[in-house]
Amino acid sequence: MKVVKIVALSLFAALAVAEPAAAAEGTTFSGAFGVGLTVIGAAYGIGRLAGCALESMARQPEVAGQIQTAMIIAAALIEGFTFYALVICSGQNPWPPVQ
Repeated sequence: MKVVKIVALSLFAALAVAEPAAAAEGTTFSGAFGVGLTVIGAAYGIGRLAGCALESMARQPEVAGQIQTAMIIAAALIEGFTFYALVICSGQNPWPPVQ
């Protein structure tokens, strides 16, 4: 239920920010919109990853080191994808030139 509320509020905020772009004859979303969606997904993924890893460590403390290593590797891969999306989306600029 919380996830639905977060996604709904995020989409509402994105559409509220995108309205001036549409009014300025912009027919596409800016790269910032793509970065925002990517960051929301990455934050959700890393949060779930950490939560599940901590639950697993609490259940089986003897394998905590292996779980922690796997969690760090997975979080690094998620962050790498997020930085890649940041670079790709920041290169997009659909705003019309100022005359």
